[in-house]
Amino acid sequence: MRSAGGACAGRPVYAIAGAPAATMRPAMQRADFEFDLPSHLIAQAPAPQRSASRLLCLDGVTGAWRDRHFSDLPVLLEPGDLLVFNDTRVVPARVFGAKPSGGRVEMLLERATGERSACVHLRASKPSRAGTQILLPGGESARVVGREDDLYRVEFSCEVLGFFERHGRMPLPPYITREPEAVDSERYQTVFAREPGAVAAPTAGLHFDAPLLRALAARGVHSAFVTLHVGAGTFAPVREQDLDAHHLHVERFRIPAETAAAIARARCAGRRVVAVGTTVVRTLESAALERVARRDAGGGEPGGRSDVVTPGVAAPDGEIEPLSGETRLFIRPGFKFRVVDALVTNFHLPGSTLLMLCAAFAGREKLLAAYRHAVDAQYRFFSYGDAMFITPAPEAGRPERAPRRASLAGPALPPGTGAPTA
Repeated sequence: MRSAGGACAGRPVYAIAGAPAATMRPAMQRADFEFDLPSHLIAQAPAPQRSASRLLCLDGVTGAWRDRHFSDLPVLLEPGDLLVFNDTRVVPARVFGAKPSGGRVEMLLERATGERSACVHLRASKPSRAGTQILLPGGESARVVGREDDLYRVEFSCEVLGFFERHGRMPLPPYITREPEAVDSERYQTVFAREPGAVAAPTAGLHFDAPLLRALAARGVHSAFVTLHVGAGTFAPVREQDLDAHHLHVERFRIPAETAAAIARARCAGRRVVAVGTTVVRTLESAALERVARRDAGGGEPGGRSDVVTPGVAAPDGEIEPLSGETRLFIRPGFKFRVVDALVTNFHLPGSTLLMLCAAFAGREKLLAAYRHAVDAQYRFFSYGDAMFITPAPEAGRPERAPRRASLAGPALPPGTGAPTA
């Protein structure tokens, strides 16, 4: 499915460029983010235990890496560091219906836009026009009311999220080739999922289980939560070689007051803000950019419209404020990070916007070298695969906040070399 730039009707959209034009030249192309991945490394099922996956640590300064296990995460963090999680919950977002003529229709929820309205993807033998009726399970129905690029605006005969909870199937990513099973209802959710609305899991969070969370708390590592409802566009390929021509679907997010306060405390203590997943990165960095936009506009209340800002201007000390809104922030090399000091993330698809975000944080060459090592070392890729712990490259714009850079990726090593598993 193609990621579109248009947004269904809703709240203000923060359509923020990734970096100033001057820092984005020479322009990178999609081909700069391709790598060879054998299909047998695409994980088709979760690991037996959440925290039993492998963890590849990458030092963004030196390019050194080290093979570890995800359960080692507590030793990579210092007391007072702040882990920020995405607490969105995946809705069983795929249903099958039919047109009155009998033609089969597959519907995938992108996001609810009202109690009985939504933006959806539709797959049928013929395009669905405005006014098309779709007969759904449970005697319910939906009516197409319009288009927004590759999305359809649809009105339902019932409450949207409740309908999908009753009749939907878990929307496994397209690279998982099997049908959903009972185990996916548990394992394609994080253990801290509580806010329904996502149609794809924030996969970095899938590695955390109760014993690991207890070990992190015992280490003195703090936790906070944001909500970003991940859309199906997260799997959309970048079709254009020119990255400036690619646009993301909007995604709804919320940063509560307690999380903004926790980030401020970590900043005051000189500790790191560690994003668990790219969705958390995009949420926090969108909020920082919105704060810059309001400052440059002379103040105002959070949540106002901010269509374009100057990303080269950093928010003071990476501070953010409580905020609810929508973002289509596309982060790629040249972006200057304001809030995030370290990143836990899964391995991503070749040429994807998620890979580009990680390249912006770690440096493209260093990241792709680590990916080549991961392929050689037979790491498992994508949603049910293994993970990375990444500290920033100098060009990412975040100063090192804790004196543990070398231990993050193992002993000091020349770029392009690894270390044995600890």
